[in-house]
Parts: sequence; structure tokens; C-alpha cells
Amino acid sequence: MRIVVLAVPGGGKTTIMRYVQMRKPDVTIVNFGDYMFKAARELYGVKDRDEMRKKLLPEDYVKLQEIAAKEISNISGDILIDTHASIKMEGGYYPGLPDDVVKLMKPHYLILFEFNPDVVLSRRMKDMGGVRTGRDVETSEEIEQQQQVNRLFAAAAANAARAVLRIVNLRFSEKHPYEHAEVGAEEILKLLRMR
Repeated sequence: MRIVVLAVPGGGKTTIMRYVQMRKPDVTIVNFGDYMFKAARELYGVKDRDEMRKKLLPEDYVKLQEIAAKEISNISGDILIDTHASIKMEGGYYPGLPDDVVKLMKPHYLILFEFNPDVVLSRRMKDMGGVRTGRDVETSEEIEQQQQVNRLFAAAAANAARAVLRIVNLRFSEKHPYEHAEVGAEEILKLLRMR
């Protein structure tokens, strides 16, 4: 089964997928951006992933998406594809899963996680001092706007791919650390058990 996992940057989808893999080790996690970056480095000399969205022309970005989607479509087994419904670029939002790209990946499900924007902002601030430098600083309102754009783009992608879209609300306050990751992982595991 192929499941595309979506959320705003810094929401916690990568952690959610790690929790899935702890409970179901045979699941393959594929990061769409890693495949794009590998091609961008080879074709355009891009030095990091943030440079891809800031410096490449839209037509170059499309080419990278298609290369990544074709490579990912050849992977067998249960796959979680870690990507974004929208990419914030100069001038607006670019679709993370244009019709032709999502069709190439042939997903069964798209699962979109939504978070309290203040929590996302807090997680991003932690990232600034640690793992992910180069991330843009945005307001809670801008994060919420991107979540609304994500809904629209995810629905369009699900329609194009003839896949089921599941939207999971993780806006609640966590009662303990990583509760969002546990709940999100369980939502993915439910889908994996459905076949």
C-alpha cells in the first residue's frame, strides 16, 4: 500500500512516521524531497533543500518532482511517502503534488495532518537552534494559511490520483510528550490494516 503523508513543515509528520515504523518495521519511509534534492544536486548544483525552493524556476521544480515520482513508483511493499501538499515559494504557494506527479506515484491514500499553528511555530523555533537551520520564520497566521492551502491542494491531488484523502486533526493540546505522534501513527496504521 502507498500512503502519501502530508503536513506543514515542522508539524511533526516525520516523527509520526518513525512511530509507525517502530510498530510496523517492514514499512518503508520515503522522503520525496530527498529524491528531488539528489536530482537537483546532480542537475542544477543545488547545495541544500531550502535552496531548491528559493532558487529554482518552476519548470525546473516540475522536472525534479517527476524524476522523484518515477523513482518512488518503482519501490514495492508498504510505503509512506513523506512530502508536502504545498511549498511556500517567492510569490505564493506551489503544489507539492501536481496531477501528473501524484499520478506517477499511484498512492492509495493521502493523509493530511493538521496542527495548532502555535505548536508548529514552537517546533520550528526549536529546529532553528538544532537540526534544521535555514527554515523560514513565519507567524502563526501564515502557518494556518498554509494549512488551509494544503487542504485544497491535497483534495486536488487525491482527485487526480483517484486516492482517498484522510484529514487528521491534531490541533488538540498534548497530555504527554509525543501524543500527536502516537495518535498520528495510529491513524496511518489503521489505513495499513484496511487492506
